[in-house]
Amino acid sequence: MAEQCPNCLSRRIGKNNYGKKTAGVVGASAGTYGGYAAATAGAQAGAALGIVAGPVGATVGGIGGAVIGALLGGATGASAGVILGDVLDDRVLDNLRCLDCGYSFSTDPDSRDDIR
Repeated sequence: MAEQCPNCLSRRIGKNNYGKKTAGVVGASAGTYGGYAAATAGAQAGAALGIVAGPVGATVGGIGGAVIGALLGGATGASAGVILGDVLDDRVLDNLRCLDCGYSFSTDPDSRDDIR
């Protein structure tokens, strides 16, 4: 069933997705920091053990590990944040916006066909 604005009865409806956008950015930031911190700690331990390969090898390996850890952490955090934000948009926030009158509203979760 197509959504309809409760204010003006228009069928021109858009989604705000504020929860998805915000939680995605927060998740990416937290994941990047966490991934970088974990990779840096691992790189320090690896550098201590990697002195056998020489100081250049330990440095390059440590920097590469920190960058890869930050990227993977950021991607994982962003994915988790987008999933959480999608739930917030659907369940908590007024995620729908009428493109004619600008009224923001949400759907009644009990009236959706895909939940049953």
